Amino acid sequence: MRSSHGQLLSCTLCPRQCGVNRLEGELGFCRAGAQAQLYRYAPHHGEEPPISGSKGSGTLFFSRCTLSCLYCQNHPWSQQGEGEHYDTERLAGVFRELAQAGCHNWNLVSPTPWLPQIAEALDQVRGEGINLPVVYNTSGYERCESLVAYESLVDVYLTDLRYASAASSEAGSRAADYVDRAREALALMLERLGPLQCDENGIAISGVVCRLLVLPGLAHEVIENLGWLADRVGVEVPVSVMAQYSPAFRAAEQQPWNRRVARDEYDQVCQAVESLGFDIGWIQDFEGDVDDDLVGHTMPQGGFSEP
Repeated sequence: MRSSHGQLLSCTLCPRQCGVNRLEGELGFCRAGAQAQLYRYAPHHGEEPPISGSKGSGTLFFSRCTLSCLYCQNHPWSQQGEGEHYDTERLAGVFRELAQAGCHNWNLVSPTPWLPQIAEALDQVRGEGINLPVVYNTSGYERCESLVAYESLVDVYLTDLRYASAASSEAGSRAADYVDRAREALALMLERLGPLQCDENGIAISGVVCRLLVLPGLAHEVIENLGWLADRVGVEVPVSVMAQYSPAFRAAEQQPWNRRVARDEYDQVCQAVESLGFDIGWIQDFEGDVDDDLVGHTMPQGGFSEP
């Protein structure tokens, strides 16, 4: 079984490379400690259809985050640290429980600070013959060296491209280098795993899905990222366009973050998806007040389908 101790002596798991000794109680930007911290876990039915399927995605919502988004809907655990601590045996028990519940996969939400601990727990359950595809559900703010070091854990990357400028990523998430890091990471993910592959039941077994959250006043950045995808990696990567932004947490205090996305902004993104030739993926219904369920459907303009 792998040990997490080495990586935690001087933590450089994410692009911030804080270098703190987490085993001695030192805390970096994300404030993750030595023992994995989990807010909750359960079968989840609100992901993209190949992830959730009919039985749900076995989702683990990890505490702490390498970003600090002023609009974060998960701030009680991502930034304020709510959640319980899990040693290796207890975390392995979560993986066992989700597999026994019949989930299609293990879905790791914001796993980056906890990669060494996750690897230990997965080694244990896989050693017992229990195995599901692992979905790496990330903001996209990743260090390529860490992705390479832990690539054997992952079957499917569910990754964001959230900004296209340093000014926006610094204002929204305190990460001026987000664009370069997220694009480098996505290119690496596609190089390693390729386009999304599904089984005979339409459940994802390998590959990459790219999520694009439309933020208020930043539809042009989503369009820029779509253009980058088309030019750099091609339109074969499934994209998931999301309308669910809501001005949560500290967003109510700042413009333009203090409003929902306007219909014309969202329509601009949908039109760019079609004009650039993306025909695999999902577009979330625009309904003003939307929930976080994603639906695969054909756009009014046509040309968008499930893989």
